[in-house]
Parts: sequence; structure tokens; C-alpha cells
Amino acid sequence: MTTTTKSNHIGRKIARIRELRGMKQETLAEELGISQQSVSILEKSEILEDEKLERVAKVLGVTKEAIQNFSEDSVFNYFNNFHDNSAFNTHCTFNPLDKLVEAYEENKKLYERLVQAEKDKNDFLKTFLQNK
Repeated sequence: MTTTTKSNHIGRKIARIRELRGMKQETLAEELGISQQSVSILEKSEILEDEKLERVAKVLGVTKEAIQNFSEDSVFNYFNNFHDNSAFNTHCTFNPLDKLVEAYEENKKLYERLVQAEKDKNDFLKTFLQNK
């Protein structure tokens, strides 16, 4: 019987965390001050020096240890174990219809002011032409 252990491929972990963050290689490269090709090489590396790992972790907004201990299973378990929505703000603090009515009223007032300004301009031009 043989057992296989998952490799601790730091580069793949960095790539996956970057993807989960919605970050492109170009963005990570720009933040690190390196080329996109260098990020590609970095993500193919099985190991990384601590200093470089620290810099990458900082840009990704995680700790060095979070990258080292990252596993796909733990991410999915974390999100699957939510039994309530307390971590997510699903309660709307305003009535969207009220906001829509408010916007409509504001636009209506603006429209009425613009129409009145045009009427005033027309009246001015009429009196100006009559006095000629």
C-alpha cells in the first residue's frame, strides 16, 4: 500500500489565492514591481525564499503562513460551514423603491426648472423682438 502526499507547491498556492482574490497576473506583477512573465515563473516555482513570499503575501492581503498552509479543501469547508448569514450583509437598510421615487422627484424638479428657464428665455426674446 502506497500513500501519496500532496506537494506543498507554493507557486500553485499563490496562483490559486490570486485567482480567488480576482487578481490578474499583470496586477500582481505591477504591485511587486516585476514583469508578468516573472509572476508566471514564480507561480510555477515549488518553493520561494521567505523574503519574496512575504512580499507576495502582503500584495495578496494574506500572511506568509496563510499561503504556506493554503488548501483548496479548507477554503470550501470554510464557506460550506456557514449556517447563518451573519458574515454577509444581506439585510437591506433602505427601501429601493423609496430611493427610486426620490430620484424620480429630483429629476422631475430639475426638468420643471429647465422648462421654466426655456419659457423665460422665450418670453425675453419675444419682448426683445417686439421692442425693435
